[in-house]
Amino acid sequence: MKAFMTRRKSFFVAATAALALSLSACGGGTPGTSNPTVADKPSFAAGTTMAKLSSAGTIKIGTKYDQPLFGQVGLDGKPVGFDVEMGKLIAAKLGIPADKIEWSETVSANREPFIEQGKVDLVIATYTINDKRKQVVSFAGPYYEAGQALMVNKDNTSITKPEDVKGKKVCSVTGSTPAATIVDKYGAELVPAATYSACLEPLRNKQVEAITTDNVILAGFVDKEPDAFKLASDETFTKEPYGIGLKKDDTEFRNWINDQLEAFGKDGSYKKAWEATAGSVIKTAPELPTINRY
Repeated sequence: MKAFMTRRKSFFVAATAALALSLSACGGGTPGTSNPTVADKPSFAAGTTMAKLSSAGTIKIGTKYDQPLFGQVGLDGKPVGFDVEMGKLIAAKLGIPADKIEWSETVSANREPFIEQGKVDLVIATYTINDKRKQVVSFAGPYYEAGQALMVNKDNTSITKPEDVKGKKVCSVTGSTPAATIVDKYGAELVPAATYSACLEPLRNKQVEAITTDNVILAGFVDKEPDAFKLASDETFTKEPYGIGLKKDDTEFRNWINDQLEAFGKDGSYKKAWEATAGSVIKTAPELPTINRY
């Protein structure tokens, strides 16, 4: 019996290793991770969110779990990607190490409710800043500017620009900016999904003709399955400034995060975070956008 259990355990370990290898071989691997230097006993004004979080020694951050390059759960169950790295950098400035961050999966439809209900302290989840969202939450940033694009099956030659989707079925996430744009401006028939990864099988099976969201998200999917999918075009047709969502009107916290973002752009932390994650596919490192201190 003991010998059987030993053989069974050896088989499980080997199978797990093989699975990890096969996943990393499917067009790109898992984005890198880092452990930023944690501030030693940082000081904040009493009563501020920064002081409360620093004193607690933990922070709750919402991110996507299915967005290659920006926020995706790894084989160990922990999220990795550019958004995750930005969260770790901010936490470190509060004196909170990466292993004390409490991550929660946030999808497009629950980002504002999670912030309003206090389920998370921050949302860093390919979260486009817009006026409608600013009515219920506040934003620091932007820390990155993406643009909306279309992903199609590799053999599709009929869609090369957004005007080509008029009257056609396009999958996107419920409550997202890209979903509204592709319907309102370009006349597509929306096939809604809870997550972008849930759009992949309908596209593969030709139940829809395209998926639309931000170019960097789609680039991650193409990188994973380059023989199945492609971007309809390298051109984008919107500007999507990604911000960090937090409780509405917490001005001190928002200003503090903005200060940190500007510092990351100057000290090389921003570039390092990009190169370790999204930079594995998108080789041109972005410049930190001008912070919108509204």
